[in-house]
Amino acid sequence: MSHDYPNILADMVATAREAGALTLEHFARFRDLEIGVKGPGDFVSDADRDSETLIRERLLSAYPWGLTGEEFAPAERDDETHRWLVDPIDGTTNFLNGQHYTITIALRRGNETMCGLIYNPVSDEMFTALKGGGAFLNGELLHVSRSTDVAMMCIGTGLPTPNLQLYPGAYSRLDAIRAPTGAVRIVGSAANSCAYVACGRLTGYFEETGFVDTAAGILLVEEAGGIVTDWWGRGPEVFEKTGTLIVANAATHAFLMDQLKDVPRKDPKP
Repeated sequence: MSHDYPNILADMVATAREAGALTLEHFARFRDLEIGVKGPGDFVSDADRDSETLIRERLLSAYPWGLTGEEFAPAERDDETHRWLVDPIDGTTNFLNGQHYTITIALRRGNETMCGLIYNPVSDEMFTALKGGGAFLNGELLHVSRSTDVAMMCIGTGLPTPNLQLYPGAYSRLDAIRAPTGAVRIVGSAANSCAYVACGRLTGYFEETGFVDTAAGILLVEEAGGIVTDWWGRGPEVFEKTGTLIVANAATHAFLMDQLKDVPRKDPKP
């Protein structure tokens, strides 16, 4: 059975815009939000739950596929050909501090992401991608940065917490990466970091993160001509499970691979 992925993506965009409007109502009073703690540096608010509830209602009522989100148990369906991946607010800490955040939705068919979006409600930037159909920002075709000069590289990452497997040595690695490059930036949202690589605001991004957060962003970068691997050059069979991700243009990818090559490998759990 064939599916009209451009029309499905249009439904995803409409849903994300609706969730964006809802989250902006919370965002306007971010100083007064009730905050819960899921783990080290991992927060949740009513806005996360309200956003995911809305997205679930829209997608599950319109399509026969299951859904994996961030705030509730997965929704299972008999039709397992496709699956939604949803992060209702990626960058919750940013959100809770009045900074930019994103909403991200991806549609998987088996082991492939067929279409995805990253929406920044604050800036009203809608990043979209269709497998084989390009990456776009508000309808404009994207391409990763063509810069090859290490001194001009602008690299995104996150500051890891001690509970992460690859925390040991992280700050020494960051110092070595920062020294020869133009800048290191912490965007505060894995999805938005991928979007920034796709549109050339970052030349690359690396982090130990989650696949639900980055599935749409990975497709976006690939469709914009970027390279996506784990830290040791391995493909989706590894990084989708481990979250050790590099997304970058060719020159920055090679630079980051060289910088990270001696980190003890993180392998998928058997």
